[in-house]
Amino acid sequence: MTAFRTASRQHLLIDCADLTETMRLHHSLETAALPGVLELVPAARTVLVRFDPARTSARELESAITGLDLASGASGDERSVSIDVVYDGEDLAEVADLLGVSSAEVIARHQRARWQVAFSGFAPGFGYLAGDDPLFDVPRRSSPRTRVPVGSVALAGEFTGVYPRSSPGGWQLIGRTDAVLWDLDRDPPALFVPGTIVTFKDAGRETVRAAERTNATDQVAGDTVAAAGEATAADGQGEAEPQAHDSAAAASASITVVQPGLQLLIEDLGRPGFASMGVSGAGAADRGALLAANRLVGNAEGAACLESFGGGVVLDITGDGVAAVTGAEGPITVTSAAGTVFRPHLGEAFSLVHGDRIELGAVTSGVRRYLAIRGGIAAPTALGSASADTLGHLGPAALTAGDTIGLNDPRTAPHLVDPGPRLGEDQTLPAPGDLVELTVTLGPRDDWFTAAGIETLLSQEWTVTYESDRVGLRLSGDVPLERARSGELPSEGAVTGALQVPPNGQPVLFGPDHPLTGGYPIIGSVEDTDLAAQLAPGVRIRFRVSAPDTSATTDES
Repeated sequence: MTAFRTASRQHLLIDCADLTETMRLHHSLETAALPGVLELVPAARTVLVRFDPARTSARELESAITGLDLASGASGDERSVSIDVVYDGEDLAEVADLLGVSSAEVIARHQRARWQVAFSGFAPGFGYLAGDDPLFDVPRRSSPRTRVPVGSVALAGEFTGVYPRSSPGGWQLIGRTDAVLWDLDRDPPALFVPGTIVTFKDAGRETVRAAERTNATDQVAGDTVAAAGEATAADGQGEAEPQAHDSAAAASASITVVQPGLQLLIEDLGRPGFASMGVSGAGAADRGALLAANRLVGNAEGAACLESFGGGVVLDITGDGVAAVTGAEGPITVTSAAGTVFRPHLGEAFSLVHGDRIELGAVTSGVRRYLAIRGGIAAPTALGSASADTLGHLGPAALTAGDTIGLNDPRTAPHLVDPGPRLGEDQTLPAPGDLVELTVTLGPRDDWFTAAGIETLLSQEWTVTYESDRVGLRLSGDVPLERARSGELPSEGAVTGALQVPPNGQPVLFGPDHPLTGGYPIIGSVEDTDLAAQLAPGVRIRFRVSAPDTSATTDES
């Protein structure tokens, strides 16, 4: 290892000399199972370690990791899969020219090479496969395609990969396969998990017929705006397959969406622990607000709720229950079937009876509200979570007018209803034009910026732009952040709250649905992620550096 870097208060980024060392370190860390380590995210030249600060510290982890024997980082009993490929990719001839060989030799050597999944990212099920043939070092396309077909076999840099769903991408296409890269009914769902040995075989011209491929993987895998490793955060989101919300069929109580507002999602605490398969944690953007809503109605803290962005939501209720709304300020109206109007307060439990209509008006401060109903929402789960992941396209799709979702029996809630005092009374969320202060921990790539660039980050005001969503908040400042180094990093892990800086020098603050890896440097990470989730376009931000953590490690090992 060459360096240990702070990625957040609970994340440590470890630089490695090359891809081989990265793979060995990842395997050694998996085998060691160090106390307090919660998740590992390998990448091209780094391993991101998520840990529990209550059980360990960055300094303790640095000491333990430094003592690992990387020579034993290859297990010799790796999982292996074989992939049938039709080598008729649009870029095959160009790749051959770039490598100075014939198309036939590209195909033959692609099959003879020993490929191993080094890491995942870009989309659920997408694996970066490293080979042992030095021939394969292929530049990405100068102009990425807006849509690459599902099952495309491609090359970029030292890697080969297979697109698990149709998405934008800039890799060079050499073939196609019918192999299902992502299947929630399989264990593990990803065909390509880190360490897997992959063999490619020539399937001929008739075995793979793209027109007959199933679109099942399209319903659960995600895409970013560019080729793997080129994600820039909050750009376009690809297309989600429509999903039926029919959980009400077997439920005696339900919610019918009359108007969804700008965005209405089902969210819980997310699905942490699957980053190695290219799956982000997702979950509620303002986790504190979701926890508070569930506490008010007596639910388990991770029960599924509705997350509303911006207001304009109208819902009809079937059955009786107890509800609570937390998060952003804005009018809440309950109208009974008889026309009686009741206006509950934000942050307090209130009763519902059959035929009630709930309206969440336009927000006045903050942007997201959480509606919890005793018993929780009866939503289908993916990898143990009902959360909608808008980038990865996991979990239920965004709710639309006419959708009906079931509610669990309120008797299944484990706690008593907490009627008050009202939660959030002392919290004032910002409105457009307001100035807020966010605490930032510098790293892991603050050394990619000049001293003037760091000063700019911390001294000038930044404004949240309208190009913001659950993937990330795009920020705008008068002076862009000045880089000390040009170019991009090899793809490496990123965390919720990360401030990634694309070439224009205007940072993007990653939200819960952010890409797991990327090649733009991250100057720091915001600690106040719940507050960040409530920042509307037009809110002004100042960053301040967090107080030093005496347990934190230094950059150089």
